[in-house]
Amino acid sequence: MALPPPDPQFVLRGTSAAIHTLHFSCGGQEPEIPVLFSGSENGFIHVWNLKTHRVDTALDGHGGKSVYCVETMGGKDRLLSQGRDQRICLWDLAEGRTAVTDSVCTEHVGFCRCSLATVAQGRWLVATAAKGLQEVQVLELPSKTSVCTLKPEASAKLGMPMCLKLWQLSCGSQPLLLAGYEDGSVVLWNVTMGKALSQLVCHQEPVMSLDFDSEKAKGISGSSEKVLRIWSLNEQQNLQVYKTQELVNAGISDITIRPDKKILATAGWDHRIRIFGWKKLKPLAVLDYHTATVHCVSFSDHRNPRDRLLAGGSKDHRISVWSIYTQT
Repeated sequence: MALPPPDPQFVLRGTSAAIHTLHFSCGGQEPEIPVLFSGSENGFIHVWNLKTHRVDTALDGHGGKSVYCVETMGGKDRLLSQGRDQRICLWDLAEGRTAVTDSVCTEHVGFCRCSLATVAQGRWLVATAAKGLQEVQVLELPSKTSVCTLKPEASAKLGMPMCLKLWQLSCGSQPLLLAGYEDGSVVLWNVTMGKALSQLVCHQEPVMSLDFDSEKAKGISGSSEKVLRIWSLNEQQNLQVYKTQELVNAGISDITIRPDKKILATAGWDHRIRIFGWKKLKPLAVLDYHTATVHCVSFSDHRNPRDRLLAGGSKDHRISVWSIYTQT
């Protein structure tokens, strides 16, 4: 007999809008009381206290337009957010501040979340869909200097970028970017050279979300179809399809691999969060709590595996927080 799916450890309510993005920050404190950031359709970013299960702070910097990306920058006091107002905002939350300290205008009208990577102490790269239909712009922060604009060949017909994943293997190595496009392709870009290294058609429909495990050189993507595609990156930097996992219901809004690379979670249009083993993509659990599309999933970055949490944010205005598969 399979075990019945667990209930959420707790549920966060009170945003009075659909949740589009979630991000944990444990901030390396002892004992670790993580903070959870959520971005809502009504333009607010809520900073949740996971001890009291209440909102500590509500940040308003996107003029009432949906917030669909929130990331911390080297600690929970520095924040980056992106909204439908075509702006990326930088925040300094130290000492109770709640004001935007700087912003970048992206001129991008889609829903493509930006991707952030640390390149050195106090320096980051951010990749964001740009004004040009197929273009991705890479900026350095906090200087806002443009690093490059990644433009596919005119003949490629990839459509808009839908999801991005920027990373750097080690401190001196060149940053790389994976971009999922409207035509179902995933493209690997060398950011320093500004050129595409490899392209793979993974889906028949737009790539809605992807994540990448740089240690195993293996990634996963989802679309509006009933499949997850696993693909790998060989020594020659070529993308290859590795495995296909059929799904019960169509539509994946978000995919995230847990920091320890043991499991992954998907956010489904069918109101469910699904958990898979990352090694063989074995289905492990179906978390059935929400009453509308789940837009986003996020794992906490606790050092102690027993404390790890998974959060799911939904169109039903609720955030479910789960403690599952937490043993090492």
